[in-house]
Amino acid sequence: MDIKDIQNLIKFVSKAEVSEVKYKTKDFEITIKTPLAGSEVAYAQPAVYHTAPQQMAAPAQAPVATSAPAEKAEAASDDSKFITIKSPMIGTFYRKPSPDKDVFVNVGDEVSVGKVVCVIEAMKLFNQIDSEVSGKIVKILVDDATPVEYDQPLFLVDPS
Repeated sequence: MDIKDIQNLIKFVSKAEVSEVKYKTKDFEITIKTPLAGSEVAYAQPAVYHTAPQQMAAPAQAPVATSAPAEKAEAASDDSKFITIKSPMIGTFYRKPSPDKDVFVNVGDEVSVGKVVCVIEAMKLFNQIDSEVSGKIVKILVDDATPVEYDQPLFLVDPS
């Protein structure tokens, strides 16, 4: 089995969303395990503490603080009409196929089903991520060259 066959096997396992695959021949054995199938994976998130001593010291600023959540709720309701393209795997998100090339998509670009929107590197393999929807890219939710989790939102697409 050569490296190309191993890469194809890893791609197959990630797309099939199985938890474990074993492949064995007379002189070769490989086991690929993923946390994808059937079990929930918990990822540790750093604790974030918010303190607001200014609100107690200056009550005049309280209306400003209460209007911010209203704006966030309005923005969240606007996002509900968009379709989210999510990461199918854990890895590093890249907007370009290589450092000297142009980005796959920008905000405002039209995408169709099957168009490559980004690359996610996992275990030294660069996996092209295709759009599963047609529409216009409204927002890119991840910075280039940053780690992403399984099922993390990457792009917002306006299907209309």
